[in-house]
Amino acid sequence: MQLTLPDILHASDLQIARGLLVGAPWADGKGSAGSQAAQVKNNNQLPYDCEASQAISAMVFRGLERSALFLTAALPRKIFPPRINRYAGAANHYGNHVDSAIRTLADGQRVRSDISCTVFLSEPGEYVGGELTIGEPGGETGGERRVKLPAGHAVLYPGNSVHQVQPVTRGERLACFFWIESLVRSEEQRRLLFDMDMALMQLRQAYGESAATTALTGSYHNLLRMWAET
Repeated sequence: MQLTLPDILHASDLQIARGLLVGAPWADGKGSAGSQAAQVKNNNQLPYDCEASQAISAMVFRGLERSALFLTAALPRKIFPPRINRYAGAANHYGNHVDSAIRTLADGQRVRSDISCTVFLSEPGEYVGGELTIGEPGGETGGERRVKLPAGHAVLYPGNSVHQVQPVTRGERLACFFWIESLVRSEEQRRLLFDMDMALMQLRQAYGESAATTALTGSYHNLLRMWAET
């Protein structure tokens, strides 16, 4: 499931973030890539322990916490701390790749990358190219979607999908990226739960609470109880 999350970062957050990135200590992005991805990765990335990266990561976490859409779509169990990248000049693209299935935190904990997420920090008009191109899970080439969202918006997409960042031919593309381990491992099950939750919301808005919505809410939670790993 691919899903746009609006306004994960507010305008005030973006202003602070962009200020922090002026003169930031950018490094070669290959350092965080797996062996396959490193062959096609050509961008810059901030060290996670630098001031700008830590501050922007904290903003993104706060934005995710207030996003009901993120919580119901991702059903997060663990989140790999956000990283910040830049595409500009000679370091301007990231070819087709699949994200590593397991990411390791600094304390040794492991996070399964069920869901990938990109939060855009640059406005679409600030750069040419740079679209996040997402293919089908499992390496299928049909049905690609090109994503280039307003600053502060995010996109969720399956961690097992083939994706790339198209070359940036002018300007600078700044973004934040991370991975989510979901309480529900199966993409199909997460999609069913999300669709059910959205339909329940629409029923409540149209007709209010009823015996039927209560029963369906119980079914939702029973399915979640059946499928969730805690």
